[in-house]
Amino acid sequence: MSYKTYSMELAGRTLSVDIGRVAAQANGAALMHYGDTTILSTATASDKPREGIDFFPLSLEFEEKMYAVGKIPGGFNKREGKASENAVLTARVIDRPMRPLFPKDYRNDCSINNLVLAVDPECRPELLAMLGSSIATSISDIPFDGPCATTQMGLVNGEFIINPSQEQWDKGDLQLTVASTADKVIMIEAGANEIPDDVMIDCIYKCDDVNKEIIEFINKIVAEVGKPKHEYTSCAIPEEMFAKMREIVPPEEMEVAVFSDDKQTREANIAAVTEKFEEAFAENEEWLAILGEAVYQYQKKTVRKMILKDHKRPDGREITQIRPLAAEVDIIPRVHGSAMFTRGQTQICDIVTLAPLSEKQRIDGLDPYVTEKRYMHHYNFPSYSVGETKPSRGPGRREIGHGALAEKALMPVIPSEEEFPYAIRAVSETFESNGSTSQASVCASCMALMAAGVPIKKPVAGISCGLVTGETDDDYIVLTDIQGLEDFFGDMDFKVAGTPDGITAIQMDIKIHGLTRPIVEEAIRRTHEARDFILNEVMLKCIAEPRKELSAYAPKIQQIAIDPTKIGDVVGQRGKTINALIEKTGVKIDITDDGNVSVCGESQEGIDEAIRLINIIVTDFAEGQILEGEVVSIKEFGAFIEFAPGKEGMVHISKIANERINHVEDVLTLGDHVKVKCLGKDRMGRMSFSIKDAK
Repeated sequence: MSYKTYSMELAGRTLSVDIGRVAAQANGAALMHYGDTTILSTATASDKPREGIDFFPLSLEFEEKMYAVGKIPGGFNKREGKASENAVLTARVIDRPMRPLFPKDYRNDCSINNLVLAVDPECRPELLAMLGSSIATSISDIPFDGPCATTQMGLVNGEFIINPSQEQWDKGDLQLTVASTADKVIMIEAGANEIPDDVMIDCIYKCDDVNKEIIEFINKIVAEVGKPKHEYTSCAIPEEMFAKMREIVPPEEMEVAVFSDDKQTREANIAAVTEKFEEAFAENEEWLAILGEAVYQYQKKTVRKMILKDHKRPDGREITQIRPLAAEVDIIPRVHGSAMFTRGQTQICDIVTLAPLSEKQRIDGLDPYVTEKRYMHHYNFPSYSVGETKPSRGPGRREIGHGALAEKALMPVIPSEEEFPYAIRAVSETFESNGSTSQASVCASCMALMAAGVPIKKPVAGISCGLVTGETDDDYIVLTDIQGLEDFFGDMDFKVAGTPDGITAIQMDIKIHGLTRPIVEEAIRRTHEARDFILNEVMLKCIAEPRKELSAYAPKIQQIAIDPTKIGDVVGQRGKTINALIEKTGVKIDITDDGNVSVCGESQEGIDEAIRLINIIVTDFAEGQILEGEVVSIKEFGAFIEFAPGKEGMVHISKIANERINHVEDVLTLGDHVKVKCLGKDRMGRMSFSIKDAK
């Protein structure tokens, strides 16, 4: 079989692409190699559009196979199941820059699949899948206005690294992913440890420079082996239909319909307008079938014209104005921490739960360096939050993505395990939604963490900016705090979260073919100004700092350090000793390999007793030491005293009382609690104890 291989040097490693080697029946296929990391990226599309839909049915997958890292999947069913959280998030990051590059009137089913075949920890498979998706689609006959390219950047010990290894990515202070077309940045995703705005902007455009080199490489491949793009049936709304709609409902009347700060009022206005169209088009079945999409497009044209030309927002706000804000804490009893953050008609309630470190989430994936997660952030979006009646089917990709974004935003300020030995779960419940619930989740979660007594290092807030563009690159307007309508009809959702000192997370979604640098710079500046306002004027006035005490309902945890060689003494044979400690004191005990012991319980008395017993277990007996214990065995020659589970000593009959006794039972009974003194070692090297000398 003949095939072609193309290669380029990328960040000190060789990137190579095999075309025509495998998957010949796909519309486009690329076998990608970067180091030893190998991925098969394929793109396929149906011949005809899917009927009855008003969106582009793109399916994008990132398939993690455990054989890629030499593992057999865990559990009873030894095959991969549903996509992991990392796979979902990776698919979303690939989808976001590619989706705007397909024709807006294209309705053919399209599937882009990335199969991870082998993983080299020096070359992240996620990056290779992003490049492979673009190459497979670009060389296919599927209409696509690409290519696009993606570069990642890390920050380790003050050094910025292009396409870092997995370890550098996991442990560094920056996780930046930037996708670009030949001319503009089209997607940004970042997690950062308080990176200043100007530094972040420089990093974004260093990635953009690398992307331009990759695009030149892809263009050479397309020029040699790319297929002609196939013809497709356009699903655009006929212009004559728009003309008729403007006669029935003139643009100024449509402006009145959409110009409202209340979502329900606006929806009622649009419903009334739609009824007019339905009556007028009653005899035209073809137009009635696409009326919903036509009304949507009419609203979109109206809103964009109002914003761009007239600087009028649908709810009457100024371009830089944030919707009314409100914040409160402790709205839910008995939970460990709660807060509610409201921005206009967007409302998030966040609940924080604290637990022992043993409750950390275990992760079984392709990343050898991340096997558990201590801070977990989950986001829920019920249908009632937008006035709908859909049944709950569990979290979808959007919910997983929003939760991960808020988690990323707050991770840099979460205290270390040594400072705060708890597993932490924050759950953001969407009570009401009208734009940027993910960033409201950041605000609500920050306050809930402080209310729970989690000693976060700094407060974090988040906000989103939107964009409406005209015909030229310099004809645009950036909107602070976009509501749902501005998100739907606008060109950008630029989310930024951070502390007063720097950015902790970015997620940028756009619907156009990229952003110029001035737009990126203005969006980052605007979000910084808005974050500072939200923090200082709302959040910190509600709760100024983390509480010093935990909730009465939160578990109490204390940590002690023991000699690692004594861990076996605390655990005991088959866990006998530690289980006895747990049963005796009613606590939960976790021990790490380096000797850190966490004791968790509801009562301080139980924790104190467990720590006392552990200290006895790990401390060698010393002459003169006074101990208390329980009589657990009686022999003719003496009694055995248990000082702690698994820690016993023997008192000879001659050391029980000052006077001579003939039988141990004359003085001691099983279960008696006695005080003893350690006499040191006897002639045979055994520790000797005395009851009579302890009195």
